[in-house]
Amino acid sequence: MTERFSAVFGTAKPAIAMVHLGALPGTPLHDHRAGMQAIVEAARRDLKALSAAGFDAVMFGNENDRPYEFEVDTASTAAMAYVIGRLKDDLTMPFGVNVLWDPMSTMALAAATGARFVREIFTGTYASDMGPWTPDAGKALRYRDRLGRSDLVTLFNVSAEFAWSLDRRPLSDRARSAVFSSIPDAVLVSGQITGEAAAISDLEAVKKALPDTPVMANTGVRHATVADIFAIADGCVVGSSLKVDGNTWNPVDPDRADDFMARVRAARGA
Repeated sequence: MTERFSAVFGTAKPAIAMVHLGALPGTPLHDHRAGMQAIVEAARRDLKALSAAGFDAVMFGNENDRPYEFEVDTASTAAMAYVIGRLKDDLTMPFGVNVLWDPMSTMALAAATGARFVREIFTGTYASDMGPWTPDAGKALRYRDRLGRSDLVTLFNVSAEFAWSLDRRPLSDRARSAVFSSIPDAVLVSGQITGEAAAISDLEAVKKALPDTPVMANTGVRHATVADIFAIADGCVVGSSLKVDGNTWNPVDPDRADDFMARVRAARGA
């Protein structure tokens, strides 16, 4: 699976930047007056800044669709597809998608838009802010293949945000089991919520358990910590650190994005 991972990202340790879409139609925070055009324009500004900074890939996500759902309204998936379609001419790097927290919608969106990779919670059992959480990797991956996207690279987040695992095995054992049972292309390690760092000890333990599988930091990677993280992990997903004042809900700050990627390149060189 490492070959599939490297083929998509072009490097053994990619930096994947988030394009956080504005709240979509049908969700409580959606701005009905500004409408879809405002969402497209904001995403285009962020995408251009991330492209200029030289990120290896971008991932479109609906982080603003709070409160989150396990079965996402069809309007959200359709709206995300519309936005990505409007931005296709601005895409200069591989892109992925993540529809929080619905693996089936994520697979459908990837198939509709031509995404190269997906991120989701595919395995585990959790008590969460959204209620009991029991994703079904077998169902999602079979759906991927039925949609003709067996080539789609899968990033398995094995430490769900906004949740507590009811599986009392150590995280490293859960990650190792997920790789054996569900064959992900990479495993992601997260903090407790968006923008909160994963524990270095968790990254170390999972990477030690999975020496032959890419292991990435999924949340809370900062400019000051990226070198230490890249010394352990096989890349990162980053969003909040690239925003104005480091605030998840602000637009991307081009200077922060440039500085982050300069540190990534230095860390990879080291």
